Amino acid sequence: MIQANLVGNPNTGKTTLYNTLSHSHEHVGNWHGVTVEEKTISYKYKNSDIAITDLPGIYSLSALSFEEKVATDFIFSHNKHIFINICDASNLQRNLYLTLSLMELNVPIILVVNQIDKRKICNIDYEGLSEALNVKIVYISASDKSCKQKISDAIIELDGQLSNGFLPHYNLDYKDKLIRENNSKLSKFDKKIKEKAKNNSNLEDFIKIKLLEDDGDVKKKLDIAEDFNGAKQVAQARYDFIDMLMSKFSSKRERVYGHSALDKIFLNKFLALPIFLLLLFACFYLTFFSLGGFLSDGLGFLLERFIGSPIISFLTSNFGEGSWVVSLFENAVIGGVGSILTFLPQVALLFFFLSLLEDSGYLARVAFVFEDVLGKVGLSGKSVYTLLMGFGCSTTAVLTARNMEDKNSKIKTGLLTPYMSCSAKFPIYAVLGGAFFGANNIFVICGLYLLGVVIAVALSYVLDKTLLKSKEQSFILEFPPYRSMSIKRSLSVLWINVKMFVSRVATLILAMNIVVWFMSNFTITFKFVGNGGVSILETFGRILSPLFSPLGFGNWGIVSALIAGLVAKEIILSSIAMFNGIEDSSTNAIQSSIILSTSAVYFASKSAVVSFLVFCLLYFPCVSTFSVLLKEIGKKWTFIGALIEFIVAYLTAFIIYTIGRCFEVFGFVRVFVLLLAIVLIILSVFVIYRKIKNRKTCPYESNCRGCKRGRK
Repeated sequence: MIQANLVGNPNTGKTTLYNTLSHSHEHVGNWHGVTVEEKTISYKYKNSDIAITDLPGIYSLSALSFEEKVATDFIFSHNKHIFINICDASNLQRNLYLTLSLMELNVPIILVVNQIDKRKICNIDYEGLSEALNVKIVYISASDKSCKQKISDAIIELDGQLSNGFLPHYNLDYKDKLIRENNSKLSKFDKKIKEKAKNNSNLEDFIKIKLLEDDGDVKKKLDIAEDFNGAKQVAQARYDFIDMLMSKFSSKRERVYGHSALDKIFLNKFLALPIFLLLLFACFYLTFFSLGGFLSDGLGFLLERFIGSPIISFLTSNFGEGSWVVSLFENAVIGGVGSILTFLPQVALLFFFLSLLEDSGYLARVAFVFEDVLGKVGLSGKSVYTLLMGFGCSTTAVLTARNMEDKNSKIKTGLLTPYMSCSAKFPIYAVLGGAFFGANNIFVICGLYLLGVVIAVALSYVLDKTLLKSKEQSFILEFPPYRSMSIKRSLSVLWINVKMFVSRVATLILAMNIVVWFMSNFTITFKFVGNGGVSILETFGRILSPLFSPLGFGNWGIVSALIAGLVAKEIILSSIAMFNGIEDSSTNAIQSSIILSTSAVYFASKSAVVSFLVFCLLYFPCVSTFSVLLKEIGKKWTFIGALIEFIVAYLTAFIIYTIGRCFEVFGFVRVFVLLLAIVLIILSVFVIYRKIKNRKTCPYESNCRGCKRGRK
């Protein structure tokens, strides 16, 4: 087996290349002492078995963040492997800094130059550059399937050379010069360096360079406390060497990488936030209503016309109208699962738009915009990626928080991710909200998404000031150039998420629907309720329903649906369809049933349905997210987080329901004026308190502004 590792800066197309190489053979492995996952794929090429490991993106071999330490530790411990160092053709000058660091370590390298931008930024003489550095250079487009052949041929060729005793030797003139100029500083540690390098002259030189950089890990391993203060000198030597190479083998650059006139708009301090909210609103509108609504209605019609009705007719003719077999397929399979499948187009669109924002380079700008805001509440710009991914799937989003070097920030980000409205929740918003608000439901949905963000930020502030104080974190952010999304990439994103959604519906949701159907159709004595009696689920639902009466939805069906939703939020909607006896998968049938007081699940008012939607947004996450949180942040904070979520969900839903009912009963104007009066009273009390506090401390404070004015 030939071992090769993908290494490079972020935004060089490393993941794209890995996906091109992997196809459908990807598996995830965990290495000892590593708390993040490296992805490894194996494939056969020309009678050779090749294993490719994808490492986190890094900028140098001096780790400044947690994920960089994971990558550098792996590189140091596997320095006999082949390393595929991928660089971006449009940013080769800066990417070569990592290349030189790898060459200083003297690992076997294949330099892969990826043409991300189709526009030609500068002309590069790759043959001349390859000869000058004494390294193999492969020029590719990572999204092109032909790159697999080019890279595999290069790997096999280099592996053959290594097997015949070939040792890498790179032409790095600056390295020897640096060591000579600093020999007086380094010579007194020669003994320790030689012992650590085990008489490997190349490794000795690398250790000396890292000592000059004051690399903390290297100094710790050698038990050296002295400061060499040579980091600037080493960096300048590398950059001077790169400048020499670029001036010799490339034409003049036409633009600055990552810079765009669009940033004057998207990063404007006044426009950045409104533009972000407007883009989200547009994505939600297209997903939940216009395009997404049309596609969902069409899919629902096809499922009912060509699958649901024929199956039910067949079963009824063979088992009879009131048979439990007919009930199982009619309610649990077709009515329950079918009602979720109709939202397949909207799920695909939501993931598509999120992927579009990410691939375009815009999400990197969003992280930059929110860095200062999140820093004030104990988070960092890194949290933006996790929280935004939470709009897709909370389970996978929580995993991205593990790259944070500060433990408290990691815990907070993990706890706050479930407050984002994941894709499993929006069918609930669309159906239940649509029944009461019609076309205006877009504002309800956007309000729910924003409410989750606001509560998450507020809760982070409270935790940061009390239990989980965050430390300052390094946040290195690179702006990729704005790019258009390829059709191939678009179809790939759609296929992956459609497959994931259908797989989830066909397994977990179907299984849970059958369990819910059984509990709602059989009594505690296992008698079919069609013959009379109270179901198991109704029994438990009636016991717990008084707890939710203050929130406006205290009937057993709603409470039972919430219990079922602990497994997966999609089951809430399918459970409602089952409890209300919906025989088809149409959205209109569910919406019509929840406004009838005779249904098992019904809402008496708009305020009640909004209260329920808020509770669904904020209460416990699904079991898969819960299990990931247990693994990532531990039992203690997972259970504390679950308790906080229930309390926050209950109190928020109660407040919203109470205010909503007041509006419905007393009218908008009277309640608005009353709330305004309460706010004014609270502000007045606060101002008076601050004045009294300042007056008490005034005689003892020499810098008090009042005293200063008095002295004047």
